Amino acid sequence: MYGIRGLWSVKHAGSCRRRVDVGNNCIGGTHMTLQELYQIIEGDYDQAIRVLRMEKLVDKHIRKLTSNGVVEGLLAAEKTMDPTELFEKAHAVKGVCSNLGLTKLADAASLIADEYRPGKARSMSDDEVKEKLRFIGELYEKTVAGIQSYEGN
Repeated sequence: MYGIRGLWSVKHAGSCRRRVDVGNNCIGGTHMTLQELYQIIEGDYDQAIRVLRMEKLVDKHIRKLTSNGVVEGLLAAEKTMDPTELFEKAHAVKGVCSNLGLTKLADAASLIADEYRPGKARSMSDDEVKEKLRFIGELYEKTVAGIQSYEGN
């Protein structure tokens, strides 16, 4: 069946759907599906669908993650270690990543947000916070690499 923009929809064994591009020198090549991306980046595809309701919206917003600056803002906040900035940036990352089913990133950001929640006494040293931010950076790098691979299809 011929689809939009020269894409053929091909049904493989099981329930996996792959697109085969017939217009960009990829004749016969297969492309990563959104579900395969989520496996690679260790995200929760089902959660993203529950929140955003349509695969089209999940696709749109997962692609925006690499350019929206939310995670980069949190990582940059390490320079000043400003409690208000760390809380706000971590809280934003937690929300965005939770909506996208990126549970490891959301959980790691949640630890930072809880650490700097107004009115709550701190329980981590600055060095421990910086280590958690480095971990977030590593998770984010892996996620970005997966998204770029997905977009390169």
